[in-house]
Amino acid sequence: MSLRKCGILAGSIALFFIFPKTTAAQTKKKRKAEIYFSWGYNTEWYTRSTVKINQPDLNNNYRFKNIKGHDHRGWDEGLFSKALTIPQYNYRLGYFLNDKNNLGFEINFDHTKFIFEDGQQAKIKGTLNGRSVDSTVLFNEANGFYYYLNNGANFLLFNIVKRWNWYTDKSKHIKIDALGKAGIGPVIPHVQNSFFGEKNNPDFQFGGWNTGMEGAIRSTFFKYAYLELAGKLDYARYSGLKIYKGKAKHAFGTAEIILSLGFTF
Repeated sequence: MSLRKCGILAGSIALFFIFPKTTAAQTKKKRKAEIYFSWGYNTEWYTRSTVKINQPDLNNNYRFKNIKGHDHRGWDEGLFSKALTIPQYNYRLGYFLNDKNNLGFEINFDHTKFIFEDGQQAKIKGTLNGRSVDSTVLFNEANGFYYYLNNGANFLLFNIVKRWNWYTDKSKHIKIDALGKAGIGPVIPHVQNSFFGEKNNPDFQFGGWNTGMEGAIRSTFFKYAYLELAGKLDYARYSGLKIYKGKAKHAFGTAEIILSLGFTF
């Protein structure tokens, strides 16, 4: 193929993208701007992680390595017999723009819980009471060791949202969309722990940041009510966590499944 023909072909391809009036995507109608809100519940699985402890006044600078953590769903223990905010819950507040790209923005909050698995032999390495340590300790409350983010590991994200319509019935009473979400934001953990029998003062705090990606299927019924099933991956880094006479750092990855009921206007 000659250079001239290659130039004509390249120019034609460029015009195809520059002037998308010729594409099928341009035949789509705009969807109206929407505000939506949802409430739901979640379950999580966590990567193994390391917790770093620094207590300068005690000459302690050590870490617990390869820790197992688990969630505490709560909603499987009698959802309607307790306050709605006690189980692992989540909410979404979002806005879709009135454009053909189906883009939106969302405040995305997950009340998740991270708990050191009870009964595990946790490897400890570093400096303890000014002396080198490389050993294991049994993690359970009776032994003076526990670590709870049980009132929440609490992921808050500010997401960009993209929507694709999969199906709309002729009466428009049922609409099925796929959504992709990605964002970043702070974590707001409730920190409660005890190491070697020394307890902290449990409290909420801003404790770092997290970033996440989420894929969801949303089924909307009669224009206003919807069910949304989502899978999410999140990575959180905690720092400055309050412990007895010191601070802790902690990072882990999370896989979530989320089911929500919502309304869109």
